[in-house]
Amino acid sequence: MSRVCDRIERRDQRAPDNGSNEMAIDKLAAGFLAFRSGSFMPNREFFAALANKQSPKVMVIGCSDSRVDPAILTNADPGDLFMVRNVANLVPPCAMDDAKHGTSAALQFAVTALNVEHIIVLGHVNCGGIKALLTGDPGVSHVHSFIANWMQIADEARRRTLVIARHKSIEEQLRTLEREAIKTSLANLLSFPWIAERVEDGRLAIHGWYFDLDDGNMYVFTPETDTFALLSPELIGSLVARREAQR
Repeated sequence: MSRVCDRIERRDQRAPDNGSNEMAIDKLAAGFLAFRSGSFMPNREFFAALANKQSPKVMVIGCSDSRVDPAILTNADPGDLFMVRNVANLVPPCAMDDAKHGTSAALQFAVTALNVEHIIVLGHVNCGGIKALLTGDPGVSHVHSFIANWMQIADEARRRTLVIARHKSIEEQLRTLEREAIKTSLANLLSFPWIAERVEDGRLAIHGWYFDLDDGNMYVFTPETDTFALLSPELIGSLVARREAQR
């Protein structure tokens, strides 16, 4: 399968991007044709198997932000990740009502039907939704704003941030809130009974990841120390060992 470096190298073969709507679509169309000829056609058997069934082991709750694609960041192949992307990569608390719960529905399908073994909440630096929540951006604070209502999921994280980082700069508060919101989403995952049950018996593990667009590093939430540690081969080894010990 072609990886992210191959996709980057093929950009020169696509239609140039001059900022117009037409050229933006042309770029995507050319990109699809490059994918079909360079990835799909040479791997027909692989995609034929995927057409019949998906068996991802990992679900990712990612942000809608165009700069943070979970599949690209993890070098994943088609079929590796079951994904939900929403504003600020938030997980709402479990609510048994008749409202339309898109993220919750995806969680239920991934856990109870696909039997994923891991759920990753993937946040990132410079999240627009988080900034709107912290600064009270008037553009999203209107009473009927979908964004303002959605971001209330992370209001507890906002209040924690204003205590933890009360003497810090706005930029440092934003970095803190981005991480605190991930922790809130991890806690909300456990409000779903079929997630909590599987985490308790070791069938499912939940993870908080945080990608820094500035330095290209990924950080992983460590509950024992309540910190985000740099993702490294050593950290991966310790996480695997810990999960095996819990089984």
